[in-house]
Amino acid sequence: MGEAPIIIGQDLQNGNDNDFKSKSGTFETSTIIGEKKYVIGGTSGETFYVKVQILDNNCLGEWVNVVELGTKPISCNGHSAVLLKDRILILKKNSNPDDCIWFLEVDTTYVRQQQKKNLGTEVVAWSKGVIGNVEKPVVISGPSGVGKGTLISLLMKEFPSMFGFSVSHTTRAPRGMEKDGVHYHFTEKNVMEKEIKDGKFLEFASVHGNLYGTSVEAVELVSDAGKRCILDIDVQGARSVRASPLEAMFIFICPPSMDELEKRLRDRGTETEEQVLKRLRNAQAEIEQGRSSGIFDHILFNDNLEDCYENLKKLLGLNEYATTPKSAPKEINLPRDHSVSKIDDKIIINSTSSKLEKESKNLIMLDVSCLKGGAPGRTRGLNIEAIDSFSEGFNGNGNGPI
Repeated sequence: MGEAPIIIGQDLQNGNDNDFKSKSGTFETSTIIGEKKYVIGGTSGETFYVKVQILDNNCLGEWVNVVELGTKPISCNGHSAVLLKDRILILKKNSNPDDCIWFLEVDTTYVRQQQKKNLGTEVVAWSKGVIGNVEKPVVISGPSGVGKGTLISLLMKEFPSMFGFSVSHTTRAPRGMEKDGVHYHFTEKNVMEKEIKDGKFLEFASVHGNLYGTSVEAVELVSDAGKRCILDIDVQGARSVRASPLEAMFIFICPPSMDELEKRLRDRGTETEEQVLKRLRNAQAEIEQGRSSGIFDHILFNDNLEDCYENLKKLLGLNEYATTPKSAPKEINLPRDHSVSKIDDKIIINSTSSKLEKESKNLIMLDVSCLKGGAPGRTRGLNIEAIDSFSEGFNGNGNGPI
């Protein structure tokens, strides 16, 4: 890999950011940010907890109530805590490779938004860390009858391993053979309303007294499977997604003319005259919004299905060679005994093992300079690099080569 870089960083092993074990078997870390102290702890096999203390000049003060949002990680045999700009990086020791990196957000945009809804209460949010990035989700909108469903079907048929749909939530009861988690995520209205309030939905609407919506978690699950998520939603839904933290590509499918759209609707023969006229009125409004609102990155005219489909593939960067998804991201496996150092946006994790009766210090460099996303979804964009300090001359203490 060439000449080893000089590492000069903050050694966290003896500071407030590494865990200590109490008599009760609870592991805790203490991180001070300004006038607040965040104590993060947990007993092996149970969820983490967070305590916040408002400090005075003597580093003492009042413990305040904390609202913890997001999915809490399960504690294991200790953890390290590293302060970043607006969140605390949690490295779980001796845990599964896909569950060892978490973030506790303390001053992100999402946390500040939720703080306004919970005045007088401290708000933090958990987010799982994921190595690597994924392709941006694709939001496809257009009026009824424009052919977006056909275009999406063609895309799914040609690239079945590259794209996936998010499963929507609804508060209505299942119908016929509908299965929970397959056709919809069926939920209670008070539960969904609470999750909407907590910012867990990208978009939602009330239809005939029932709520329908796309959750952040539903999109994340598609990305976790290594696929690019497609969201087939109306213009109002696209507007909500655009206003959310989700980074996506927005495409609007437009008919060549209103006369052609009317012909397609009538040729389907599935609506009454009244329904056709209503769809045409709605289509006119959607087209005006789609072309002038600034919501959409691209507008495609579907005057010829084959040409429109080829243009869609070009926008998505697809060709005859793009038939498999990207390889799965790397994983990190942290042993129970390790130390942590920080150099700017790089976290140096040092574990010690014995090789040929010589001590070998294995370093893992975790780059957090390109983080994307966050609560209420995943935090992606982490990069890792393994460095064998025995062979490359590192002393492993964050203080440069030997």
